Amino acid sequence: MRRVVVQAFVSLDGVMQAPGGPEEDPSGGFAFGGWTFPHWDEAMGVAMAESFASPFALLLGRRTYDIFAAHWPFTEEEPAALFNAVTKYVATSSQEPLAWRNSVRLDGDVPEAVAALKREDGPDLLTQGSSVLVQSLMAVGLVDELRLLVFPVVLGRGKKLIGADARPGEWELLDSRASTTGVIMARYRPNGPVRTGSFALAEPTPAELARRERMRSER
Repeated sequence: MRRVVVQAFVSLDGVMQAPGGPEEDPSGGFAFGGWTFPHWDEAMGVAMAESFASPFALLLGRRTYDIFAAHWPFTEEEPAALFNAVTKYVATSSQEPLAWRNSVRLDGDVPEAVAALKREDGPDLLTQGSSVLVQSLMAVGLVDELRLLVFPVVLGRGKKLIGADARPGEWELLDSRASTTGVIMARYRPNGPVRTGSFALAEPTPAELARRERMRSER
């Protein structure tokens, strides 16, 4: 079986929109395109190279696909040759042709199509950007690994990695490191349902009982 690996640049408040430049995705009035650029360093380049070292296919939403298709076929910078060669699976409702070579349209229900791909033999399905696609996969538990680069930036608004309908669960930290600019590079995998507990006193005080009653009345 194949795995779905979500790789994303995210701010401290979970925004992933337009990390690469001001013209990348200004939709919704987003004013901070290119917010990752000032923080890039050699350690981050090494981490990215490692993430592309094993065989993979790209799994992209249509907006990210269009951004990539307008860039990677026209440059020799890394990882252009790799991105141009691998299969690109594209979640899109548009009937416009997919001109970037080795591109495959995902028809019908996207999570169902991705689930079918996962049942096949083949390389990992690696996302880049694609917030709408990623949120739809997180909602149904199809993500097998998160590779996050968390930047020391608060953006306040913009497209986010995790949506309100994400499937609850715990995630196990596989490894982490920090760049010289304060970027945390971490990998996680699903680790079962959310566990809960309580630090409350075994015998709640009258003040606590009153507080709980107020909370119930405010629901």
